[in-house]
Parts: sequence; C-alpha cells; structure tokens
Amino acid sequence: MKIETKCVQSGYTPKDGEPRVVPIAQSTTYKYESTSAMGDLFDLKKEGFFYTRLANPTADAVEKKIADLEGGVGAMLTSAGQAASLISILNICHSGDSFISTTTIYGGTFNLFGVTLKKLGIEAIFVDPDASPEELQAAVKPNTKLVFGETLANPALKVLDLEKFAALAHNNGIPLIIDNTFPTPYLCRPIEFGADIVVHSTSKYMDGHAVSLGGVIVDSGNFDWAASGKFPEMTTPDDSYHGVVYTENFGKAAFITKARAQLMRDLGSAPAPMNCFLLNLGLETLHLRMERHSENALKVAKYLEENEKIAWVSYPGLPSSPDYELAKKYLPKGASGVIAFGPKGGREASVKLMDSLKLANIVCHVADARTGVLHPASSTHHQLTDEQLKECGVLPELIRMSVGIENVDDIIADLQQAIDLI
Repeated sequence: MKIETKCVQSGYTPKDGEPRVVPIAQSTTYKYESTSAMGDLFDLKKEGFFYTRLANPTADAVEKKIADLEGGVGAMLTSAGQAASLISILNICHSGDSFISTTTIYGGTFNLFGVTLKKLGIEAIFVDPDASPEELQAAVKPNTKLVFGETLANPALKVLDLEKFAALAHNNGIPLIIDNTFPTPYLCRPIEFGADIVVHSTSKYMDGHAVSLGGVIVDSGNFDWAASGKFPEMTTPDDSYHGVVYTENFGKAAFITKARAQLMRDLGSAPAPMNCFLLNLGLETLHLRMERHSENALKVAKYLEENEKIAWVSYPGLPSSPDYELAKKYLPKGASGVIAFGPKGGREASVKLMDSLKLANIVCHVADARTGVLHPASSTHHQLTDEQLKECGVLPELIRMSVGIENVDDIIADLQQAIDLI
C-alpha cells in the first residue's frame, strides 16, 4: 500500500462482526484461564496483553500503523514525546556513557540531554550540524553509544543531513536516532536514509488536533547490535527476565522489545488508551494535512520574505534557504508547516507583532491544525543561556509560526494587519 492508504488502513484489520474503527480498550487488566499462560507472558515467551502499562490493544494497533508508516519492525507508544526521547537513550546508555547530539534540537530535549541526563552520569556531546565529517569524528569518544538529531530542527528549522550523520554513527559501530516530529513519515522516512531508531512527539502533527499528548519510538530493525560489540545489554542475559538475550530471542526487534520489557516496565511512561484512539484519528488524515500545512507555509514564507518590515525568514522550502538543497533531497513533498522569522526592530517588534495577531494565537504548542505563534527565547528556550540560544539557532527576535490548515489568504491578512502596526 502507498503511504496515504497506510495512514487510513494500516495497523488494524477487523474480522466479521468486529468494530470497523479501532476500539478503545479502556482496561488496565486482561483475563487468562491458567497461571502458565500468564507466566509465559511475563517470561516474554508469548505475545499478548496482561497489563496496559506494557501493552494495550488500542495502543498495539496504533503502534503497528506507525511502524508501517516509518518502515520499521516495531514501535512503542509513550505518554509524551520527551518520554520517547528519554527511553530511546536510556535503552542503550548508562552512567559513564556519552552520546553525540546536534545543537539544533528542541529546547526541552536540549535541557533533558544537557542537564537531566548529566545528573545520571550520561554525557551529551553537542555538535554543529554543519560540521565536517572530520570535525564530527573528533567528537566521538570510546564510550560514545549513539548519535541523535532532528530531521527538521525545532525551532531553528535546520534540515539535518541524515546520510552524513548516519555515516558518522555507523563508521563508529553505533546507531543513529532521529526525531522526525516535524516532517512526520509522510514528508520524510529517516530509516530510508540510514536512521536506526526514529522518535516522535505524536502530540504534534501526528495527532494534529492538539487534544492528546504522546510519543513513539520506532525500531528500524537494521542495526546489528551483536556485530557492534558495544551493547552487552542487548547481547548478554537480562537477569530481570530470567536470562533472556534480546538479540537471540527477538532478532531484529531486540531494541524495541528491550525498551518495552525493561524501560516501560520500570519507568511506566505508558499512554492512555483514549489518547491512542485520538492519535489514530489524527493519523487517518495525516497525509492530507501535511500537504496543506506545507503548501500554506511556503506561501506565507514567500509573503514574509517580500515584506519590507521583516528582517529575515527561515523556511527550508524557500530557494533562498541555505538548506534548500537538503530539503529537496530529504523533504521532496514539502518542508512541513513551521516557519521562523524575525521582524526589523528586534524583540520589541516581535512582541508587538505577536500581540496584534487575531487569527493566529500565542500558544506553547506547535504543529496542529490551527495557526499559532510563539516567542521561543521567552518560553520554550527560556531556560537556556544566550550562548546556548545562539547554538540552537534561536535569536532574540525569532518568532516561530506554526502555519495551520486555514485558508492561507486569511493567515496572510492577519499577518499583514499586525505587521502594519509595527
């Protein structure tokens, strides 16, 4: 099936007399008729549902759909996007390890990596996404366990050269983890360019309606954990599961199985069944919405670029963007719906413009059906120093605009009346 059809059909096939739509399994608990059957589930000898923290029929259907959309062997939903990023790291890193991350990542992720994981003894080594392969290689240490980046950075909108970072990771025998939240698998499938693990905040475009929090981890099944020799947690017995060896017992699905069996078991970052149901409703229209988001954003970006009161515009779909060629390679169907721009007059002008908007609302959220704006330097990235802001590509006057699926003429008219007041 083509990806548009997968958005609607994949993950759930009802049998005769069963609900046509994925049902909500609003239960924490599942019945079995023998202790041996339950024991086999706990020992990972059989698949099934026994407690919703680990697996739930509604979540299972949505996980299968997302894995299919990304081209992976399996997926695991989490309670939020931050939980997906955290678990993807902790699944293969422990105290004393390090990992490489690009600087141009979401402010919350930057804080997670640079502060919280540091407290756990895991070092994040931040690198410039435009650094040469030689410079990137120089950042790798003997204890480096993975490389992390965002396909399309939030809010800097930097397009990551996926193949360059995949080469860095694989040349060192470690996996590449990519946050694909802004493009979604409709606009980019990072696994096809060498990513081994893909994470999302499903709260954004996948949900599309700003009604449910969630995250997801997708395992490509392509990374050879045994051949790497750097991941004993994958290739040696797990004492907490009677000595199971993930690579031997689960093959290509070793990473995602361990993430569920160990980390979800111990951290409990499970999504509610209702949120999984709502996420699936969003996925059914993902392909339609991403086309409109990208189309509207490009028109708005062109309008802003031609406006004499706007100092600069960042959108990789613009021919003037330094990432235009990368966008054509990795995002050929559109560069998503988020724009960054700065008006002349600095922070004061940005605040005046945002406060004057009528259709577009000032919101912390991004990437849903409604147009919204945010000033990252005083909100999502407020915890960062001026130097860290610069590293993340966040200027004091930067406005992040999430262009919705309304009529684009109305969006532009709203911008124009606000710009006129600067």
